[in-house]
Amino acid sequence: MSTLAHTMMTAARSADSGLAGSGEIDRYPYTEAPPGERAALRSWGGADSELGRVGRRGAASRGRGLHGQLVQQLGQMIVSGDLGADRPLVPEEIGQRFEVSRTVVRESLRVLEAKGLVSARPNVGTRVRPVSDWNLLDPDIIEWRAFGPQREDQRRELDDLRWTIEPLAARLAAGHGREDIQQRLSDMIEIMGHAMGQGDAITFSRADAEFHSLLIQAAGNRMLEHLSGIVSAALHVSGGPVTGCDRPAESSIGHHARIAEALASGDGAGAETAMRQLLVGHQERVVPAPREH
Repeated sequence: MSTLAHTMMTAARSADSGLAGSGEIDRYPYTEAPPGERAALRSWGGADSELGRVGRRGAASRGRGLHGQLVQQLGQMIVSGDLGADRPLVPEEIGQRFEVSRTVVRESLRVLEAKGLVSARPNVGTRVRPVSDWNLLDPDIIEWRAFGPQREDQRRELDDLRWTIEPLAARLAAGHGREDIQQRLSDMIEIMGHAMGQGDAITFSRADAEFHSLLIQAAGNRMLEHLSGIVSAALHVSGGPVTGCDRPAESSIGHHARIAEALASGDGAGAETAMRQLLVGHQERVVPAPREH
C-alpha cells in the first residue's frame, strides 16, 4: 500500500471515531467554545413537541461546536417542515430552550440566513422563509433534505444534476492532461481498492468524493468547479458506503479506472462514456431513511 493510502485510511478511521490525529485538534470548532458552553444541546420542547424529534439525529453531533450543532438542528427542523414557512424564531427562546448563549444563537441564525432559510427584519424579527428562497445548492441543505421527508425528491434532483455535470466534466478533463491531477486520480483509485478489500467504507467514500472533485477541477471550467461541492454532497447522502447502505462493488472501481485511463489518453468521448456507466450503477442505490439515535 502506498504511503498516501495508509495516511488517508488512518485519518478516516480517526475522524470516524471522533479522535483527532496529532496536531489536528485545533481544527475542531468545539475546542473554541467557552468551557461553560461545552454541553450537549437539549432538544427543544418535550416528547410531544414538534421540535423534540430532531435532537436525536446523529448529524447534530459530528465534532461541531455549539454554534455548528445549533445550525444543524435548526436547519434540519426547517428543511423537514417541523418549522414551517413564516414561523417566528425568537432568539431568547432558542437560547433558553437549547441552553446556549445569545452569541451562539445570533451567529447560528446568521448562517441560516445566508443559506436562505430564515430572514431577519427590523420590527418583524426572524422568520422561516419558504422553500423557494432556500439555497438548494448549499451542501448542508442537500444533506438535510436527503435525510428528511424530501429524500426521494432530493435523490432525483441530485441524479439529474450529476448526469448534467460529470459526463461533461470528464470529457473536458480529457483535453487538459494535467499530470498532477492524473496522479491524484490514480492514488484515489488505489485507496478505494485497498479500502474495499478491508471493508473500510469511510475511507472508500472519502477517496471516491475526492476523485470526483479532482475530475471536475481537471475540466478547467471555473463554473463547473464551483459545483464540485454539490457532487461531494451528493456522494455523501446518496446511499453509498458512507451511509452504511451497501458495500462498494468491484464494478465501481473498474468504472473509475476506465475514466482515469481515458483521461490519460486524452479520450474525451471514452471518459464521458465511462462516467455515464458509473452513474448508471450509482442510480441503482437507494437513499436510506432518516437515521434516528
